[in-house]
Amino acid sequence: MAISEEDVAHVRAATDMVALIGEHGALKRQGTRWVGLCPFHQEKTPSFSVNAEMGVYYCFGCQRSGDAITFLREIDHLDFVEAVRALAERAGITITEDAAASGDRQRRAALLSALSESVTFYHERLLSAPDAGPARDYLRSRGYDGDVVRRFQLGWAPDDWDVLACHLAVSDKVLVDAGLGFVNRLGRQQDAFRARVVFPIFDPSGKAVALGGRVLPGRGAGSGAPAEPKYKNSQEGPVYSKRRTLYGLNWAKQDVVASGEVVVCEGYTDVIAFFLAGLPRAVATCGTALGEEHFRLLRNFARRVVLAYDADAAGQAGAGRVYEWERHHEVDVAVAALPSGTDPADLAMHDPAALRKVVTEAQPFLGFMVDRVLEEADLRSAEGRVKAAEAAMAVVAEHPNELVRDQYLMVVADRTRLESQALRALADHLDSRSTFPRTGARGRIVHRRGGGAERATGAPGSVRPQRSSGGETHKTGLEALRLAVHNRELVTHRLEAVLFSDPTQRAAYEVLAASGSLHEAIELAEERRADVADLLRRLAVEEPSADVDGVVVQLVRFASRRALAEIDAQARLFPERFVELAALSSRVKKTVEELDDPGLVTAAADRLLAWLVERGEEIA
Repeated sequence: MAISEEDVAHVRAATDMVALIGEHGALKRQGTRWVGLCPFHQEKTPSFSVNAEMGVYYCFGCQRSGDAITFLREIDHLDFVEAVRALAERAGITITEDAAASGDRQRRAALLSALSESVTFYHERLLSAPDAGPARDYLRSRGYDGDVVRRFQLGWAPDDWDVLACHLAVSDKVLVDAGLGFVNRLGRQQDAFRARVVFPIFDPSGKAVALGGRVLPGRGAGSGAPAEPKYKNSQEGPVYSKRRTLYGLNWAKQDVVASGEVVVCEGYTDVIAFFLAGLPRAVATCGTALGEEHFRLLRNFARRVVLAYDADAAGQAGAGRVYEWERHHEVDVAVAALPSGTDPADLAMHDPAALRKVVTEAQPFLGFMVDRVLEEADLRSAEGRVKAAEAAMAVVAEHPNELVRDQYLMVVADRTRLESQALRALADHLDSRSTFPRTGARGRIVHRRGGGAERATGAPGSVRPQRSSGGETHKTGLEALRLAVHNRELVTHRLEAVLFSDPTQRAAYEVLAASGSLHEAIELAEERRADVADLLRRLAVEEPSADVDGVVVQLVRFASRRALAEIDAQARLFPERFVELAALSSRVKKTVEELDDPGLVTAAADRLLAWLVERGEEIA
């Protein structure tokens, strides 16, 4: 559903930012700001600032920033519409919805209600029903006591055709779309899960969106009965997408955020095993491989992703995909090397300390892959060491960063007892054949051309680095923008984009000048340059410390000096224009000198600004 801009603005304006954020940590008034410990990262010295009047926050520690909607989305992990609705309800505001949107919302609510009721029904069956005895015995054998069953809301689906369908008494469409059942050939509703231990699957906010079921031992393939898959998930539907869902994230998110690390497992019981071992930061995919959509979700919670798979499954993650995830989502992927023949559930039951240790000692993905190659090689002979080095270097060559590849080259050289220079020749050969995007020492992507030539670019969507125009110029530009944010009516009409040498500052001024309010400017910046939006939010929680006249004069002075330097350079390059340019330079220098005369400064600044705008040169 699309919420109207008017409703969003109304909700934003009606929200008490200090009260909202104060529910997650103490805030103390400091001048016009409120400051406190950041709710998004651990710190001892307050670096989190709130401008209650403008309704924005900024953390000088982790650089998180936003408004009330952003805060609620990040703290409770909601989508935009959910956050606006929650704030509207909090402020007593009714959001206008069209008939189609209202119908969609009601249909979604019906599905979520049916799923929630199913979780409760199956959970109560497991706790007390006589037919759930074998399921309770099985769970006890796995080390799951009553507390575990209640914590994860485990359930039992009876071996009946339609016990849940009869209990829910919902329409065929709700039953099917929720993934809870189907309509058989006789036109009767039938349950999707029978004779299975039920693992409810929740979204990050804690709403049940699907079920997973495990067959009891003895009922699967080879039991004499018709073969059944060991695990079964709800079918996908309007509220459940496997590629966007991670089992356990609703319980794990608090520890994931606090630790900055998330452990990704293969199944439900693995997740529970990590919780029981004292690492409540594990999640699992739901019957599908870890993919792009999962990383889009995970990057909102943690920057370190530990794969806790068995060695074969971890190796199959795909180097190209892993490195792309790391680069695109700015995460670090590591691998927890589980002992051969074990899984997290086994370790949690018999040696929980060992399970914690493998996570603590998790290796970067490339380190894990290199170790795996070398550990499986025969390093006793010269021939074996050469073959191992070739295989290991082929793995190293897949990494996109030049410095990382060079570090692992030295590791391979040490372990195979070969000269590093010989491996460098091999690395150069492999590098020339690589189809992976490369990055150089400064992290720029290097695209290979025919014949081995290279060209470097920034990451997608990045801005080409600009020359710095000096510390004082930069500080003065920031102060001008600070004044423009806090005293818009006094400043914006006295500034021009040409005064800002820093491209980010210039872009910030341009969106401020083109917008009717700070929030409108931030929204406009978000569509073009996220760094500009972050800068505006940061400036909103900082207090200006200079007067308008002084800042404008300083900016004019700096911009005029840059223009003079350019004029002098042109005079050297074009001798035929020397006389003309020298005369222009002389006139401008004289006017710049007038900036130091209290009686002439205002008129001089106005003339210089008009000249700079007319000249149209933005000199960085």
